[in-house]
Amino acid sequence: MTIFFKKLGEAVLAQWKETNFSLEAFPAIACSVLEERPPAKHVRMGKLLRDFLMNDGQANQTLSGFGEPEIVVYEHPKFYIQLLFWLDGTTDIHQHEFSGAFHVMAGSSIHSHFAFERARSVTPHFRVGDLRMKDIELLEAGRTVPIRSGRECIHALFHLDMPSVTVVVRTQHDPGTGQQFTYLPPHVALDPVYQDALTMRRKQVLDMLEHTADPAYADIVLEMISELDFERGFYILQNGMACLKDLGAWDEALGVFEEKHGVLAKGVGRTMEEGVRRDIIKDLRCSVTDPEHRFFLALLMNVQTRADLLQLVQSRYPGAKPVETVLRWLEELIDHAPDGIVLLDVLFSYEDFASEEELLPVIRGLLSGRKPSSQYRSVESVLRQSSLRVLLA
Repeated sequence: MTIFFKKLGEAVLAQWKETNFSLEAFPAIACSVLEERPPAKHVRMGKLLRDFLMNDGQANQTLSGFGEPEIVVYEHPKFYIQLLFWLDGTTDIHQHEFSGAFHVMAGSSIHSHFAFERARSVTPHFRVGDLRMKDIELLEAGRTVPIRSGRECIHALFHLDMPSVTVVVRTQHDPGTGQQFTYLPPHVALDPVYQDALTMRRKQVLDMLEHTADPAYADIVLEMISELDFERGFYILQNGMACLKDLGAWDEALGVFEEKHGVLAKGVGRTMEEGVRRDIIKDLRCSVTDPEHRFFLALLMNVQTRADLLQLVQSRYPGAKPVETVLRWLEELIDHAPDGIVLLDVLFSYEDFASEEELLPVIRGLLSGRKPSSQYRSVESVLRQSSLRVLLA
């Protein structure tokens, strides 16, 4: 344990003790101490990592899989301090069953806050409602943000640099805050810890049928969805989505689910399609190392309007025109395949565009609001079905 984090923890402990260990007071105390002693200014990363690797006198480590990796640098029965390293990871939209604060020690992140409105509990572990983004901001090294347990703080982080490092000062657990729900935009919240062993095994058996190309796969899934309750039917439908689409049975399966569960199932199709879109961007990020391009992917995944996207581009690169910056990124991300021009998850046939020199002016026109021809409309239609759809007004 470094002396810096020992003193940081002792300062938090002393101030918290003065409030009789009030959980309500803890986030403000954690923020105050982190801002008075910002790790971004006082910790040398190389020295810290060497100390952790060579010195056995460390705080007890958790078995958590969170972070890439997580290191506990201070522990107390009531709270602890952890470092979270991030390479390609991005957090799900989630809430916490603990409180405190986090500090960006290195790197930067896109940080989004949400509200889950008109929520309805289907089971204690599954809810439906409307997930609405409240705000989105760019966090750079030195920023400190409070964490409040429960539904008051629903957020997500998309880490931009490799590595990004976050210092978290957090309670062990805040009683009464309930499950630490994960949110699937735009309409579902689920408990990621809860496991239904029977549903898990059923999904594994269905996966086996899929991989062996069993001709009865689609019929079996349709029959299951028509019989199962909402929660278990959702997981079976989600698990089989890709295969059902390949078999041409997805619309029928979704229709069966919606007919069985009525208004409760109204947003399930959109939620699953959005999950596919977000997974595509996560996968793309694993092959993208340029910090500007990772920032662009973060915006495509998290920003909900073109205006917000351009505003964040402007705030990160104030000396450049946002639209021109986006166009440059698009040009840099273009690749070529045997049958067409590849732009992230979009393929433009060579029959439509012989080269990127033909394609880019059309995209520029769409970003500028010009749609003078059928060529523009066809490209617009393709982009609206892709990860790039937020670029369109």
